[in-house]
This record gives sequence, structure tokens and C-alpha cells, in this order.
Amino acid sequence: MASFLSLHASMFIFAMILIFMILCCMPYSALGTNAQTVIDSPLLTQRLGINRTIKVDINGKGDFKSVQAAIDSIPEGNSNWVIVHVRKGIYREKVHIPKTKPYIFMRGNGKGKTSIVWSQSSEDNVASATFKAEAKDCIIFGISFKNEAPTGVAYTSQNQSVAAFVAEDKIAFYHCAFYSTHNTLFDYKGRHYYESCYIQGSIDFIFGRGRSMFYGCEMFVIADERIKILGSITAQNREQEIEMSGFIFIKGKVYGIGGVYLGRAKGPFSRIIFAKTYLSKTIVAEGWTNWSYDGSTQNLLMGEYKTHGPGAVIEGRVPWSRQLTDQEVAPYLSIDYIDGKNWLPAYWQ
Repeated sequence: MASFLSLHASMFIFAMILIFMILCCMPYSALGTNAQTVIDSPLLTQRLGINRTIKVDINGKGDFKSVQAAIDSIPEGNSNWVIVHVRKGIYREKVHIPKTKPYIFMRGNGKGKTSIVWSQSSEDNVASATFKAEAKDCIIFGISFKNEAPTGVAYTSQNQSVAAFVAEDKIAFYHCAFYSTHNTLFDYKGRHYYESCYIQGSIDFIFGRGRSMFYGCEMFVIADERIKILGSITAQNREQEIEMSGFIFIKGKVYGIGGVYLGRAKGPFSRIIFAKTYLSKTIVAEGWTNWSYDGSTQNLLMGEYKTHGPGAVIEGRVPWSRQLTDQEVAPYLSIDYIDGKNWLPAYWQ
């Protein structure tokens, strides 16, 4: 009997060790979260398995006083996750994560406490950006990015003032904020994930050709009083049917001051979907526009799914916009739309 119990105990211990090894060998991205799980910095750190931290403190109590100096200290070709912990404060600088420095987890103390701020407008969106993320496998948590440049004269070259330029594959933002007026978030290309973020602007303030999901995000509209043409929250540029790109908004909130469109077409296959999102009366009745695009609307996907609020009234919508069915929207509500199970440390499910 004793030998049987000993054998049983040994088998149990072996099974536990095996399970532990399997979990440790699983890619960090294979772990989702449920509605009760709070995605915070410790959870992300744990799932990424990080054991190196570079501290940035504007008061000189860290390894660096500048965010860019901390990033510059990371060797090119970096292959192990490293935390750049940006402590609370307003960091007045432009910050760039170059292509040669992947696996950076840039962690702030909260979007109301840690801010990276610059002031520049330009005829070149990229040149104006306060923050540029051009490396694969980057995670950003709890930081505000702001371009303080005053809104320029409409239709002039000095009118772009980007807060963040996101230009590579597998980049995620959790609990971040983006502030500007015109062209706030340049979601240029690649698979991206935004959760519980705040994005503020007036005209095309989320634009580009990214393949991106926005979960639980707030979009705040600032009225643009310079022109009669209403601004748009989004301007998605999908040029060809084979392109895997599009902006998907799930369980978010749209509110603000003045009238605005949900989105406008920038390409013949533009894809934008608002699902289960609250729309305030700041959304005009037409909902969508093809202003500046004079091609066919046949292949546009400007869709809504179970939106609610005073701005979600179907009557008055442009005829080429779509109210999607359960079956039509299903592929876009899954994290598989951005292959999130293969690279995200945590995501809604």
C-alpha cells in the first residue's frame, strides 16, 4: 500500500512538473483574459517574463532623466524583453523606438501621471510626431502622448500635428492617451491593439492603413470651427481588396463637442467598423462620408454593429454604409483578426 501511495505521489509530482514546463514554454501571447481580469502593468510584466528594468525619472532618481536616452541605451538587435519604466512627470521631448530595437515594454505610471509632450506641426505627418514606434514587438502601458502644436490654417501644409506614429507589426497600447487636434494617431501599418485608451482630436484623428483593434477605447471630439466640412474620427486607407487592414472599434465610447463623422474613405476598400459602441449626439445623422474620395463606394466597408446612444440612429445614414449582422461582423470581433493569440501578452475575450 505504501509503495502504491509513493508511486501515486511520484506520478502526481511528475505531472505537475510537466504542466509547469509546458506553461513556461508556451508563447507569452497564448494567454487571454476574461471580463473579471484587470490588465495592468504587473500582469503584462509577468506574462512577458521580463527581469530587466531601466528607470527613467525626470527628477534624476532613476537611470536616466530622458526617455530617449533610456531607449538609446538598449543595444541594437535586442532580443530580450526590457522594461523602460517612465516614472510620473511631463517629459518634453520627442521619443523614437527605431526598427533595430524590438522587445521594449515602455511602462508609465498611468496616462494621467506620465506624459510625453512635444509641439510641432508640419507638412509631413511623420516629422511632426511626438512619439514614433517603428520596431516590432513593443508594448506601451500607462502613458499619455501629446502634440501641443496649435491647430494651423485649414488646407495648408502646416496643419499636421501627430501625437503618435505607429509603423510596425505587433505593437500594443494599454491604458494610454493620445492628444492633438488634426491627425492625432497615425496608425500607419501592421497589426496593432489598443485597450482602454483615450484618443482626442477633430479631423482624421485616427488614420492610416493599420490592421488594428480598439477595445474599450474613448474617442473625444473637439469641434473644428475653421471649416464648414465636418471632421472625421477615422480615415482608413485600404487600397486593394487583398490588403489585410482596417480599424475595428469594440465596446468603446464616442463623445465630445460639435458634429463629426464616424469615418471617411481614403481608399476604394476602406474598412472601419464600430461595434457595441456608445455614440453621442456628436455623430451626425449621415454617419459616414466619402469626402475627398470620388471613386465607387461599392467596396467600402463602413459598418456599425449594435451601436447605441443618440448618435446611433439608423435613419439618415448614407446609403452605402452598413448595419452588420451577427454573421457578417463575427470575423472582426475575434482577436484572431489581428492574430492576437500569437503575439499579445493579454487581451479581452
